[in-house]
Amino acid sequence: MSNFQKHTASVASALIVLSGVALPAHSQLRPAAPISVAQSVFIEDAYTLGPSDRIQVTIFRVPEYTGPQQVLVDGTLNLPLAGSVFVEGLTLQQAAAAISARYAPFYRRPIVTLSLLSPRPIRYSVAGEIDRPGSYTFNISGDQGGQTLTAGRLPTLTTALQNAGGVTSSANVRQIQIRRTQRLSPTQSTTQLITVNLWELLQEGDLTQDITLRDGDTIQIPAASTLNLAETRRLAGANLYAATRRPIDIVVVGEVKRPGTHTLALGTGGNNAEALIPTVTRAIQVAGGITETANVRQIQVRRQTASGRVQTLDVDLWRLLQTGDVNQDTVLQNGDTVYIPVATELDPAEATELAAATFSPASIQVYVVGEVNQPGIVQVPPNTPLNQAILAAGGFNNRRARRDSVKLIRLNPDGTVAERTIEIDFANALNDADNPGLRGNDVIVVGRSGLASFSDTLGTITTPIGQIFPIVNILRLFGL
Repeated sequence: MSNFQKHTASVASALIVLSGVALPAHSQLRPAAPISVAQSVFIEDAYTLGPSDRIQVTIFRVPEYTGPQQVLVDGTLNLPLAGSVFVEGLTLQQAAAAISARYAPFYRRPIVTLSLLSPRPIRYSVAGEIDRPGSYTFNISGDQGGQTLTAGRLPTLTTALQNAGGVTSSANVRQIQIRRTQRLSPTQSTTQLITVNLWELLQEGDLTQDITLRDGDTIQIPAASTLNLAETRRLAGANLYAATRRPIDIVVVGEVKRPGTHTLALGTGGNNAEALIPTVTRAIQVAGGITETANVRQIQVRRQTASGRVQTLDVDLWRLLQTGDVNQDTVLQNGDTVYIPVATELDPAEATELAAATFSPASIQVYVVGEVNQPGIVQVPPNTPLNQAILAAGGFNNRRARRDSVKLIRLNPDGTVAERTIEIDFANALNDADNPGLRGNDVIVVGRSGLASFSDTLGTITTPIGQIFPIVNILRLFGL
């Protein structure tokens, strides 16, 4: 066999090799074939070419065919003499080998080198449990030194999520999916599905999960089937979470002073960073605090996912008070509904402790009427003993008040009115029988003593008579 025949055979073999394996490994996958991050490590190796990339093609000792080229919309380069060469999805090294093979029939062992002059923008979309779903563009700059653009300069998954506002509290970060399409030729393409577990990045620092993106990637963040309080709060502290850069609207219903729609603005809870986080306790504070009949053990947070499904988080604020479990004070997101149910039983000891909690109102108003020195509305802390409310109203009127007992009138949650007679002993401690804790809008009625009642009755009788007859005439009637 002549040298020319051997050279022709080698070129043909090279073309066969290039057509069979020169494309990236993922181009051999079936459409939409799911793979793990570990299987997709090869994707991170180098930049791959695509439409609108501008590259410098240099053919050693062939200056007339050396110069800048742009990848066309169909993924090909239109080269002089060699014609159309498909390079989409190839690294610079792979594309150089393909171009060298196309020039091989015209030049003996052509040496082709490629450098990236101007990379195309990376376009990607984000959908699912993300703050601002939609399409995004990431502009990258070429290397002025003519070196290969590495994956380190491409956008990563976490960068994309941050640009889209961050994931929501409903996100399942263990099952994030990236759909990637690769064209094999101007008329053929394949799709791969990469599953990423960003929880491993958050917990173990596994940077392999933070893969780099490619042009045309679609990121789908699914909703978690169930929500975990600890994981929800852990996610809220990550930089890929939808940070509260703007006020959120929530609904608080049930046993709060001001049920309805409320807005949690930044910084209303204090100056520290923790106060900026919209939590359940902050929502209750904005709604005026819990009522005296609130069941803080069975609070529910209801959240609607992007797909319309409603998730429910069970919150136990009593556990927060008793054990300091901060996970119970879960982070809220825009549109959440917080429901505080009614307690079926009330323990006076628990009521006292709840009254001192930050999510209880600072004060309640009660009415003290009758024979006290300063009758009217009195502002007292929640669960204040009845005795202290009387003292806050100036105490008994010593000349007129009935000091042994008072009446307590209370409007119950079911709309009924309860009236009790309470024996007064200022030495009594807080207890439901003799010195009960007060609730908002309670009415304390201090009656008149027997002497005051007799005096008032006598005055009522004698006043009309005195208006008709002067007192002197009355005395004359009795011969005085």
